[in-house]
Amino acid sequence: MILQSLDRYYHRVSARPDTRIAQYGYSTEKISYAILLTPDGEIADVHDIRDTSGKKPMPRMLNVPSSGGKRASGIKPNFLWDKTSYVLGVSAGSKRAEQEHAAFKTWHLALLADQEDIGLNALRLFLQQWTPERFHASEMFSDDMLDANFVFRLDGIPEYLHQRPAAQALRARLRENDGEAEADPHAISNMCLVTGEIAPPARLHPAIKGVYGAQSSGASIVTFNLDAFSSYGKNQGENAPVSEKVAFTYVTVLNHLLRRDENNRQYLRIGDASVVFWAEADTSAEAEAAESCFADLLDPKSDDDQESEKIRRVLTDIASGRPLREIDPELDENTRMYILGLAPNASRLSVRFWETDTFGELARRILRHAQDIHIEPDPWRTLPPVWRLTLAAAPSRDGRAKADDVPPQLAGELMRAILSGAHYPRHLLTLLIMRMRSDGDISGTRVALCKGVLTRDQRLGVKTHSDEEIPVSLDKQSNNPGYRLGRLFSLLENLQYHALGNINATIRDRYYGAASATPASIFPMLLRNAQNHLGKLRKEKSGLAFVLEKEIREIIDGLPEQFPRSLRLEDQGRFAIGYYHQTQARFAKSKNDDTTDTTEPTQQGASA
Repeated sequence: MILQSLDRYYHRVSARPDTRIAQYGYSTEKISYAILLTPDGEIADVHDIRDTSGKKPMPRMLNVPSSGGKRASGIKPNFLWDKTSYVLGVSAGSKRAEQEHAAFKTWHLALLADQEDIGLNALRLFLQQWTPERFHASEMFSDDMLDANFVFRLDGIPEYLHQRPAAQALRARLRENDGEAEADPHAISNMCLVTGEIAPPARLHPAIKGVYGAQSSGASIVTFNLDAFSSYGKNQGENAPVSEKVAFTYVTVLNHLLRRDENNRQYLRIGDASVVFWAEADTSAEAEAAESCFADLLDPKSDDDQESEKIRRVLTDIASGRPLREIDPELDENTRMYILGLAPNASRLSVRFWETDTFGELARRILRHAQDIHIEPDPWRTLPPVWRLTLAAAPSRDGRAKADDVPPQLAGELMRAILSGAHYPRHLLTLLIMRMRSDGDISGTRVALCKGVLTRDQRLGVKTHSDEEIPVSLDKQSNNPGYRLGRLFSLLENLQYHALGNINATIRDRYYGAASATPASIFPMLLRNAQNHLGKLRKEKSGLAFVLEKEIREIIDGLPEQFPRSLRLEDQGRFAIGYYHQTQARFAKSKNDDTTDTTEPTQQGASA
């Protein structure tokens, strides 16, 4: 299913008039320099063709003849391009540059012996007279060029040698005759599992590059490199026959989707997963509209007010049942979307998740996700991307978390839950509570995710000891012990602040974890201290002391006679929600009430 979808997508992309994707027999590679040749094979100049638009020069991505598979540890030259050890016989690290250059030279001299094209003949003459010693003797070369990829072109002619018609014709004959690789004499044609056509299977599939954390040389989804993976005496790719052409198409388009380009909105990283997506529609305009809108939903530009408003409007329109065509004439409810998450696994790739459905259904599931994690006051201006949500499960250091600290499989499981409408990962709630107890960062994002896990479980029929609905905003009528205790803890923290001012360690810093897990062991002591705080506050701000004492009493009146010895995991999540609601309500009140001390800190651990 994955390979079939990628194969179809390749043919749609390659048919576009402005396509940059490589055609069959070619691959997109990083090229840094071009050697300009005269017709008699002399070097006229060496041009630096790297992209200099960024902070430092980067190799330019060019479509060049593919090598027809992985080079691995063998010596195998590329057609009309390669790195310096092959092209020039020099290298900064290779110990076999002499053998690699000899292979490049011998192979090309044999291929170009009968060619009449002026460009190909110039390369033949160049190889006949070039010696590696000339590299360091020439001012046109420098050590910075070592191991970079080079292409060739005639001086005064803008096209590269591999783009000339004669070179393309020679390349086509090589593919027909299997001249690019050693053919297996025992190989037979099989039915391709992707297209159903009878064709020789690809023994080795090309490398997939761009997956975060995978080998820089690339990795594979389909591979059989040990005897234990084989069956019935079949070798490597014959165990799951995919034709050479399909192996090329699916890898090429996947590398295209994984490319690191600031304009590529079809790729995003979530934890250790590299996520790509694409659309299948009746017209390319409809497909591109769906991909663009889906990118905005999955990875909104939160620092762009106009973009944030657009996302809010789309989600609101979907919630109201407004047809997608009215939102955007190019959006079609039935456009098919494909989402693939890949993660590194040694020299291979793991499929973290694979989801496919119509754009309309996926948009509604994203809307349900937004509704499930919605909490007031909102800790964000627009729905945060999944990668940002996963950071909430990582340790917080000074309010910051690193993507590398996110549990490896959490990102894929969370994305799968959002796209499929299934339960959020159950261990997400455990992680969030553990993080809040350990680092004391009861952030809006963490609390919203706790609310989302509990809300979705309740909506999907998970049996719990409490059927009370998870509140979106402050609910003073809620009798859930966890929620009320969270509110009480926030009020006691507020009382401590007004009585003592800013201190090094508040009750949240010292007792939040124990109070949320074993209330009976902490709250009696906190309430005894609260009486001391109230006594001090009555002397200074009697009105404020009266208000706080009244609010504390109202919450306690709704609790059981005895504090619970312990709280279940779900109630610890409600504790965090109650704490957040009460704290944020206090902040909102302080902004509108001139009688309240406005020197109160802005968040105290409830930041977004």
